Amino acid sequence: MGMASSSDGFDDGGMGGDFGAGVKSEINVTPLVDVMLVLLVIFMVTAPLLQQGVEVNLPKTTNAPLPGSEEQLVISIDKDGTVFLGAGNKIAMADVGKKVAAVLEKRPPDARKAYIKADAGLQYQVIMDVMGTLYLSGVTQVGLMSAPPGQ
Repeated sequence: MGMASSSDGFDDGGMGGDFGAGVKSEINVTPLVDVMLVLLVIFMVTAPLLQQGVEVNLPKTTNAPLPGSEEQLVISIDKDGTVFLGAGNKIAMADVGKKVAAVLEKRPPDARKAYIKADAGLQYQVIMDVMGTLYLSGVTQVGLMSAPPGQ
């Protein structure tokens, strides 16, 4: 009562067949390349959609962009004077202080910065009102965003 084995002296696990020279250890990279190309296309399509804020007509200037390491707090004001916090979150002018204070409460005092992205045709008084509200809510530095010439 013996067990049958293959002719090369190795046990084939009872599967009954000759598997040849051993296990094939090559990786098929075609599916990997397909997945990577699909991910590349997805990121190329979604990247322009991730722009922060609301579409406004920014004033033109030749200043260089400011570097930033943490997530920026951007307050956008459109030509009608509507205020937005971040990417399209419409808020009432009366709630700007409370919302900004809630966002900045976990940041250290030297990192409490906000950037105002206001339409070029907006009255200056509206921008000053927002800046005053930001100061009262704990913002230590306010930056005004502009577009480079020709855009």
